[in-house]
Amino acid sequence: MPQVFAVDPQHPAPGTIARAAQILRAGGLVAFPTETVYGLGANALDEAAVARIFAAKERPAYDPLIVHLARPEDVDQVAGEVPEVARRLWAHFAPGPLTLILPKHPRVPTNVTAGRDTVAVRIPSHPVARALIQAAGVPVAAPSANRFGHVSPTTAQHVLADLGDAVDVVLDAGPTPVGVESTILDVTQDPPVLLRPGGVPVEALEAVLGRSIRRAGPHPEGQPAPAPGTLPRHYAPRVPLWLFDGPPDWARTMMLDTAALLQQQGLSVAVLVPDEDRVLFADRGLMVFSLGPEDDATTAAARLFQGLRALEAQAPHAILARTLPEQGLGLAVNDRLRRAATHILRAATRIA
Repeated sequence: MPQVFAVDPQHPAPGTIARAAQILRAGGLVAFPTETVYGLGANALDEAAVARIFAAKERPAYDPLIVHLARPEDVDQVAGEVPEVARRLWAHFAPGPLTLILPKHPRVPTNVTAGRDTVAVRIPSHPVARALIQAAGVPVAAPSANRFGHVSPTTAQHVLADLGDAVDVVLDAGPTPVGVESTILDVTQDPPVLLRPGGVPVEALEAVLGRSIRRAGPHPEGQPAPAPGTLPRHYAPRVPLWLFDGPPDWARTMMLDTAALLQQQGLSVAVLVPDEDRVLFADRGLMVFSLGPEDDATTAAARLFQGLRALEAQAPHAILARTLPEQGLGLAVNDRLRRAATHILRAATRIA
């Protein structure tokens, strides 16, 4: 098993950070908390170390990685050019859960970028992540620290459950606060293109830019991913997830009908719902995990992956969930649910 070090999330012990940083510099893998989810880190300039990330996660080579830096001033280590729009956005949102797509510097190994001529870069705000990157003295490539395609990890226990001996060190600083991954924005295009909604709401980005952001279209099956976390199927529990994508009243009715049909077949059912729905489903003998108040997308984002893993651990035959209002972090929550879903029923859908 890997070495697991408990660290204070606000004031990590310098000695512990130094040990983990040394392992990173030597080509090792270190799982560490960011404000979004736990990342699986390697020296981004060490091609062999980066290859270990792909092997540990069983991640396909066509899915690129995000490079993490301690400061915006370090971006020249990995980017060949930094557009003015990138500097303006980082002035407002760095450090934080915003990833920018930039032209790649030749020193960045091609396996980091899946052969693309662009690189995904972000500056995390979590004190442990920043301390680790700064102590290592190298850019850190880090996707989420879980098996490829599975629910992202928001605790060290999730990391250990998925990756075990594939990691050299795990820094355990407790649950991550944001709970969904970073927003990814391609600033090599004009206007910038949203590739993945995440921890920085689109509304906040548009307010700073003073214009609308273009949304990327669906990613073609079998094509190299333009950025991490953009493949059609991702973030998925090992239990079939039914997603009801429509108005709340319609979704509740359809979820109840579907749950009843599944129970009639002798199948166990769990639901992932806002607080307002909790009693409605608990009264039907269903396993329930609450995302918090329906109008609080920030809490829903923080609880989403925790809830999917908690329900998965109870081994139901199906998990049912519904989309939330698309404002703020609700857009990111819905994006993750849609990519994780085995079945999506929309408002015009009927079930037999």
